[in-house]
Amino acid sequence: MKAKLPLIARLILGFIFFASGVVGLLNLVPTPPDLPEKLVAFNQGMMAAGYFFPLVKITEIVCGILLMLGMFVPLALVILAPVVLNIFLVHAFLAPSGLPLALILGVLTIYLAFFARPYSSVIKQLFHR
Repeated sequence: MKAKLPLIARLILGFIFFASGVVGLLNLVPTPPDLPEKLVAFNQGMMAAGYFFPLVKITEIVCGILLMLGMFVPLALVILAPVVLNIFLVHAFLAPSGLPLALILGVLTIYLAFFARPYSSVIKQLFHR
C-alpha cells in the first residue's frame, strides 16, 4: 500500500485540477449566489484582466493531465505550488467554507513534492545552493 500512495495522491490531485480547470474554463457551473462580497470582487478582478482567469484554468488542466499521466510530475508540482497557495489564502481570508478542500490540495501537493519517493528528490534539488 505504501508504494501505491504516491500514485493515488497524484491521481487525486491531477483529477481535481483537471476537473476544476475544465469546469472553470467552460463555465459549466453557475456562480453560487451566496458568495462572500470580497470573493465576488476577487473573482471579478481576475475576470476583468481578460487573460488571467483563462491562463490559470488552462494551467490547471495541463498540469492535471500531466499528473494523471505521470509525466513531468515535479514540473507540474512546481507550477501548481503558487496556485495551491493562492487557493489556500483565498479560502483562509475570503471564503472559509472552502478551507477543507484547500487543505486537502495543500497536503497532497506537499506530500508529493517533499515526501513521495519518486518526486521528492527532484523537488528537493531546487532548495540546494
